[in-house]
Amino acid sequence: MQALSPTPTRPSLRLLFALPVIVSALGFFVDVYDMLIFSIVRVPSLQSLGLSEADVSKAGTFILNCQQAGLLVGGILWGVLGDKRGRMSVLFGSIITYSLTNIACGFVQDVNSYALLRFVAGVGLSGEIGAAMVLVSEILPKEIRGYGSSIVAGIGYLGAGVAYFTVEYFNWRMAFWVGGGMGLALLLLRVSVFESGLFSRMKTEHQGVGRGNFFHFFSSWPNALKYLRCVAVGLPTWFIVGILGTFANEFGQALGIAEVIKPGRCVMMIYVGLAGGDLLSGPLSQWLKSRLRTIILLLIFSLLLSTVYLFGGISTASGIYTVCLLAGFCTGYIAMYLTTVAESYGTNLRATATTSAPSVVRGLLIPMTLFFQALKPGLGALVSAGLLGLLVYGLAFWSLSRMEETYGKDMDFVE
Repeated sequence: MQALSPTPTRPSLRLLFALPVIVSALGFFVDVYDMLIFSIVRVPSLQSLGLSEADVSKAGTFILNCQQAGLLVGGILWGVLGDKRGRMSVLFGSIITYSLTNIACGFVQDVNSYALLRFVAGVGLSGEIGAAMVLVSEILPKEIRGYGSSIVAGIGYLGAGVAYFTVEYFNWRMAFWVGGGMGLALLLLRVSVFESGLFSRMKTEHQGVGRGNFFHFFSSWPNALKYLRCVAVGLPTWFIVGILGTFANEFGQALGIAEVIKPGRCVMMIYVGLAGGDLLSGPLSQWLKSRLRTIILLLIFSLLLSTVYLFGGISTASGIYTVCLLAGFCTGYIAMYLTTVAESYGTNLRATATTSAPSVVRGLLIPMTLFFQALKPGLGALVSAGLLGLLVYGLAFWSLSRMEETYGKDMDFVE
């Protein structure tokens, strides 16, 4: 008589509340706070430095681009270090960098110092999310991996709401100091978090395998296309945040809305929506048994809401804020996006890919803002943003149509 095969047991959901998951979520919370704080305080902080309305727009774009350039540089730096030295070394180094720099931002007195500090802060901020997502993805069983990623992103994006209300109740300088202080406090929790077992095992079992080689992504045309597709899928997130949210006051004027639109509130509403969307995307991907179908579904609604935002004839400030909230919710696929990137690469390149890809996306906000600013004088803010959105969403959907489904993939492999 043939013995019955044992019924596979589903991993306990209690693993989702393990210390590395909770600390990673809190780390991303602080990361989002410190990354979005400039977008929220852009107008009041530059006005307090004595800049005119026209100079606020120009200087604000310059400082934001400096921060995004820092995110691009840091994403590559921390990603390589994450695969060479370990996930935890990145988390410690990045937190110290952005925490101290954000405290220094509270003392700035001129635009150039402001821009330099935001560049350094960007370098530090780029390491948190990629390393956290890789760590969580590697320590959780594949059957509940999507839930863990959603918890990290969903809790993390609420940092934008806290940043906004900190500015509302205190002032922009205090907001920077609070963000830096939270980062330093987070270091105490990080001490108790252990390194990924997959990374530790790779170091002993695959000593001859190269780790953290960023140039591997461009060593052949198929490798380059695979990496660039990972980048392109993330572009709509920073179109929503960096264009529609950050320059919301200009869109409000173009739409003829009498009330002044607060970009900081728009960014906060987008990120509250992102938190909700990311908490949904994990369970949705588990139900659909597909990362890609989940991302595509959310992106379709994100595209529709971006169209409503620009060309739907919104006539009130509350209408703008509501659409920002909904657009953020439908762009809340970041958890599944980063999980897909992490699942697509071997342990020796996973941190490099997962940390650098979203940082390249952030860096590409620079040409996005330049494109928007260049077209705006001739076409106006609404049409310029519409053309940019058409390009961004087109690239994202094209990339998704050619990517590998990674749901349930075993992550114990090397490139």
